[in-house]
Amino acid sequence: MNASLTHRDRAVLKAVADGRCEIAGHSLLVDGLCCADQFVGLRLTTAGLISARPGRAALTSAGQALLAA
Repeated sequence: MNASLTHRDRAVLKAVADGRCEIAGHSLLVDGLCCADQFVGLRLTTAGLISARPGRAALTSAGQALLAA
């Protein structure tokens, strides 16, 4: 996944790490606003980098490792 991680994906992962994201239904909210890339949340949850549970978004251990690299 690291090879196909875009700058936008990395920025969203950083926002999740900073506690600025929520998952509401099928939408990822950043600072209370819908993310302009409607598929980034799905892409990152499918890759196993963020949790898919509704509420506050959280990095998985794989997401934490990717940001630390």
